[in-house]
Amino acid sequence: MNCPPLIFSASCASLDEMQLVARRFAAILGVGDVVALAGTLGAGKTAFARAVIRAFVQSDIDVPSPTYNLLLTYDADELTVYHYDLYRLEKPEDAFELDIDEAFEEGVSLIEWPDRLGGYLPADHLRIEIEPLAAADSEERTLTFYGDDNWRQRLAPLKEARDA
Repeated sequence: MNCPPLIFSASCASLDEMQLVARRFAAILGVGDVVALAGTLGAGKTAFARAVIRAFVQSDIDVPSPTYNLLLTYDADELTVYHYDLYRLEKPEDAFELDIDEAFEEGVSLIEWPDRLGGYLPADHLRIEIEPLAAADSEERTLTFYGDDNWRQRLAPLKEARDA
């Protein structure tokens, strides 16, 4: 699977700071956006997705990991957020039973363990790799954004805010 080009990396000193980045990131998302959240088990993928979802629904609702369901949906004012956790997906084709192709067109798709989709991940997706600091007791994370020129332009204000 080809990784899109690097856009930028941002260090977050805490989970709260990472969630702030996620809430700001939510403001640039719209119908048809596919966001691939990559990282090791416990890296913070669900925490990032939770903050994005809460920003969309404008509420501090419970946002559990969809590990056992594979998909949870959230209705926001203008669109539906599809939160996928594909860790237990047996083969890429099984994602179509979850109507992932429709989600790609009709809402915002947040996908944990996106590599399990194989070649079915849209070419114009945004990939965010979340890496925790090596120290087990640290909440520090690095977020690395990869995407095409469209994503680069859309993420410019977020990058500038992080650089300031």
